Amino acid sequence: MRAYAQWMGLTLAERRAITETAATRYQRAGKREKTRILDELCANTGWHRSHARKALTAALAPRTVRPRRPRPVKYGPEVIAALTLCWTVLGMPAGKRLAPMLTELVAVLRHFGELVISDQTAALLVSMSAATIDRRLADERAKRTIRGRVGTKPGSLLKSQIPLRTWADWDDAVPGFVEIDTVFHDGGISGGGHAFTLTVTDIATGWTESRSLPDRVAKHIVAVLNHIAAQMPFPILGVDCDNGSEFINDELLQWCQDRGITFTRSRPGNKNDGCHVEQKNWAVVRSVVGYYRYDTASELLLLNEIWRLQSKLTNFFYPQQKLVSKVRTGAKVSRKHDTATTPFHRTINHPTMTVERIVGLTRTYSLINPAATQRQIHALTTQLFTLATSKAEDGATAPLTKRARSREATNPPTRAS
Repeated sequence: MRAYAQWMGLTLAERRAITETAATRYQRAGKREKTRILDELCANTGWHRSHARKALTAALAPRTVRPRRPRPVKYGPEVIAALTLCWTVLGMPAGKRLAPMLTELVAVLRHFGELVISDQTAALLVSMSAATIDRRLADERAKRTIRGRVGTKPGSLLKSQIPLRTWADWDDAVPGFVEIDTVFHDGGISGGGHAFTLTVTDIATGWTESRSLPDRVAKHIVAVLNHIAAQMPFPILGVDCDNGSEFINDELLQWCQDRGITFTRSRPGNKNDGCHVEQKNWAVVRSVVGYYRYDTASELLLLNEIWRLQSKLTNFFYPQQKLVSKVRTGAKVSRKHDTATTPFHRTINHPTMTVERIVGLTRTYSLINPAATQRQIHALTTQLFTLATSKAEDGATAPLTKRARSREATNPPTRAS
C-alpha cells in the first residue's frame, strides 16, 4: 500500500528520470542483478514487469529528434502595426498599462478614422495579453533611449508655519489633495533666466496639469495655481510641496489660507514624500520636452501650448496604475497594483463627483482625437527643439531627449490601414 501511494504521486517526467538512471546499470548487470533492478523499478513506478523491461531497453536506444512544427502566426503584421500605433498614441506605456486600455482606445481611433482595420483584426488586437504586448513591442521599445536628471534648490522660509505632511492630515482617497513641484528647463547650464514648469498631481485620481512660467517668483506660482485650479475637474482641498523657496513663502501660504486649503510640506531631503508628482515630472514633463534649455518668450508660449494639449492625453487616455499593497518578506518586497485606468475614469467613477461634472468631462472626452492630438504635440515639440538647438554654441551638442532620439527611428503617429 505504501509503494502504491509512492508511485501514484510520481509524474511522467519523474518516472522517466528514474528509468534512465537505472538503464545503464541494467545493461551492465547480470541476470540476478537485472531481476533486482526490475523489482526496484516496478516498486518505484508501479509499472508491470514487461512494461518496465521495455522502458529500460528504450531508455538507451538512440532517439530521432524531429524539429517541432512552428506555431501558426496569430498576430500578423496588420495587428502589430495597429498595436504599435496604439502604443505610440498612449506615450509608449508598458503592457500592463496598455492592455486594459486597448478596447477603449481601438474604438476611439476607429471612430475618428485613425485606425482603419477589420473587425477581425480589432478583435485580435484587443485580446492581446500584457506579456504578449511587451514581447511584440520589444524591438520598438529598444529604439527608445531614456536619460534623466533632476535639479532642485531647497528653501527655508516660513518652515515653522507650514507643517510637515503626515498621513493623518490628508484623506488621499478624496480628489482634491494635490502634490506640486517645479521642473528646471536650464539645459544643464547653472544660473537663472530659464523657464520652469509647475506640475500639479492629484493623488486620488492621478489627474495632472502642467504650466510653464518664466521664473519661480511667488506671484507667478500663485497665478499659475489659480489657472490650474480653474481647470481641475474638482476643487483643490490640500497642497503638498517640497521645501523650495518658490513654495515656502507668504504669498502661497496666504493663497491657501484664503481658500481654506490644507498646506503641508515634505521632509527636507526626502523626495519619496512627493513621489506622485516626482513621477509625473518625468512621465509627463521630461518625456515630452526633454532636457533642453528654454529661456525665450517664444519657447515659453510653445511649452504652455504643449501642456494644454498634453493634458488631454495624460488625463483622458494615458492609463495609470496605483499601488494597492506592499509587503516586505526579508529582503524581498512584493508590490500589488490595481488594474490600469485613466485619471478620467477614476474621476467620473468617484462617488464624490457631481452629475454635472461627470457630464462635462464625458463630453470633453468624446471630442478628443488622441492620435491627432499626439501629432499636434509632435509638431510643437519639433518646433520647440528646433528653437532650443539653434541657440547651441558652435560645436556644442545639445542634450538629446526621448522624443528626439525616437524621431530618428520612427515617424510620428499616422493613420494605420
